[in-house]
Amino acid sequence: MEKLFKLKEKGTSVKTEILAGLTTFLAMAYILGVNPIILGDAGMDQGSVFMATAISAAFASIVMGLVANYPVALAAGMGVNALFSYTVCLGMGYSWQAALCAVFVSGVIFVLISVTGIRQMIINAIPIQLKLAIGSGIGFFIAFVGLKNAGIIVSNTSTAVGIGNLTDPAVLLAVVGLLVTIALVIKNVPAAVFVGMVITAILGIIGGMMGLANMPSLPTDFTLNLSMHGAGAFMDGFGELFSNPMAAFVIIFSFLFVDFFDTAGTLISIGNRIGLVNEKGELENAEKALLADAIGTVFGAAIGTSTVTSFVESSSGVGVGGRTGLTAVTTGVLFLLSILISPIILSAVTNAVTAPALIVVGVMMAQQLKGIDWDDMVYATSSFITILMMVLMYSISNGIACGFIVYTVGMCAAGRIKQIHPTVWVLMVIFIIYFATPYMM
Repeated sequence: MEKLFKLKEKGTSVKTEILAGLTTFLAMAYILGVNPIILGDAGMDQGSVFMATAISAAFASIVMGLVANYPVALAAGMGVNALFSYTVCLGMGYSWQAALCAVFVSGVIFVLISVTGIRQMIINAIPIQLKLAIGSGIGFFIAFVGLKNAGIIVSNTSTAVGIGNLTDPAVLLAVVGLLVTIALVIKNVPAAVFVGMVITAILGIIGGMMGLANMPSLPTDFTLNLSMHGAGAFMDGFGELFSNPMAAFVIIFSFLFVDFFDTAGTLISIGNRIGLVNEKGELENAEKALLADAIGTVFGAAIGTSTVTSFVESSSGVGVGGRTGLTAVTTGVLFLLSILISPIILSAVTNAVTAPALIVVGVMMAQQLKGIDWDDMVYATSSFITILMMVLMYSISNGIACGFIVYTVGMCAAGRIKQIHPTVWVLMVIFIIYFATPYMM
């Protein structure tokens, strides 16, 4: 292990790395309950999604640890799974097989740009303000999804949306779970989101035993469901996805964009904390880390889950001393072992249990708002429109498109045309064509 992970050089030990891996797993474990529900809304079998989520997280985390020696674990990403279900499938009408195909293609492209150096060119072309706005906007979007799924927010014919029935036991459970999770996060409890889900599930199970309706429950059958109906299904989606090339481009670009910059932000953030950023601001082994992330996405799509990406929750493991890839490998092994308790997770984790996690993770993602220069109206308007349109259009890709268009127009109005990167011009034209096409939702 010393030769493989350079433990002494990094100032750590096997014991510390394993503890860090456990901590990271606990901080990320909520994805095992949340992802099957979100992708289930797209028509996928939740049991199969659980298996794909656990196996892809295990595989990608282990690859990250062995290839890049980073203490960064990976799993199906929050936000991009919402893009998969609520925008591509429910919004644009594509099947989940076509959506998996788009994820697979985006992963292959990510692999190519990770090994050809195109990555740096793209990163430099996109303004940091828009990157922050997109991350924040996705936070608001998934929080809204959580509120809707829990019944806290419902449709209203007079005002579009309104407050749900707070006397409904399931809705009340979600509210209580949200308050508990917020309290845990504020008190800096390790793995607060996961602990909040566990507490909410336990409260729901107790409520169910007392006769309350629509509560989480323990399974009556503990037989493991090892079926993976989504494995290889992406191959069935090629024809449907590329029947409209422009729509296919926008979908693939959206998956690639969110994964690309979410991963870059996570790696830079953690790299800064553990001394992997040199005096030039360059991240050591960045290409290997991005390649590991891309391989995870390709593998995840192949076995039946949405985009696999680096989790910022890995910082929790770094916080207890994780410095090498052994942390990520440990987390990956624990994801694999989680399959043994899949019946409990699938039965006890309902919308009321996952809603608090979605909302609180949304809050964490929205903290990127502080990095936006709100005194510059070009950045303020483009960022605001990006975030607002994601929520009101119920579409992450539409929000991204609107933000790029407003940014380009704003820069022109401000007399800063020369500062617009040529890549941004190309993207703006593509997005205008996207909005002009009949299929656009």
